[in-house]
Amino acid sequence: MPKLKTKKAAAKRFQKTGTGKLKRNKAYKSHILTKKTTKRKRNLRKATITDHTNSKVMKKILPYI
Repeated sequence: MPKLKTKKAAAKRFQKTGTGKLKRNKAYKSHILTKKTTKRKRNLRKATITDHTNSKVMKKILPYI
């Protein structure tokens, strides 16, 4: 059985926590920030845990992370 390749685009965007969950940054923080409220932009700074429905797929494409 050959080694599995990690999808590098995903590896740059996700980190594994100590409990094995995947941590990600939130979207919509890069441009067109003038119409977004300060509260909304502040909440977008925080990292969040990937939803369990999506993390099953992500763990397949990130076998060694």
